[in-house]
Amino acid sequence: MRLRSEIWVHAYMRRAQAEGCAAYVVRRGDPHAGAILICIAGTAGTSLFTPVPADEPDGERAWRERIAAAPESAAQVARHVEKEASFDPDIWVIEIEDRDNRNFLGDWLKSDADRTGSP
Repeated sequence: MRLRSEIWVHAYMRRAQAEGCAAYVVRRGDPHAGAILICIAGTAGTSLFTPVPADEPDGERAWRERIAAAPESAAQVARHVEKEASFDPDIWVIEIEDRDNRNFLGDWLKSDADRTGSP
C-alpha cells in the first residue's frame, strides 16, 4: 500500500530540513493520492524531479530528474510546473533550497537507463 501523498511530502520535507535546507510546499495537492513534483533550487540552478510509474507491487515511489540544474533552468521548471498544474489540479509541488542542489531521493531516484533497461 502506498503512503498517502501528504504524509510522504511532510516526511520528505523534514528530511531536507534536518540537513539544513529550507523546504516549502508551493502547491498543496490531494492529500491521499496527488502526484508530487520536487523542485531543488541551488547555486547550480533549479532542477525538477517527477514521479515515474511504480513497478513495485507495494507501490514504492520512484523519481527521475526531468530538468537538470542549470543557470537558466528556473524558468523552464516554472513553465513545466505550470503546465502540469493546468491539467492536474491535485498535484503537490515542493521546493527545497539547498546550495549544493541535493535531492534527498537516494534509492528512489531512477535513471533513464533504469526505465528502459539499457546500460
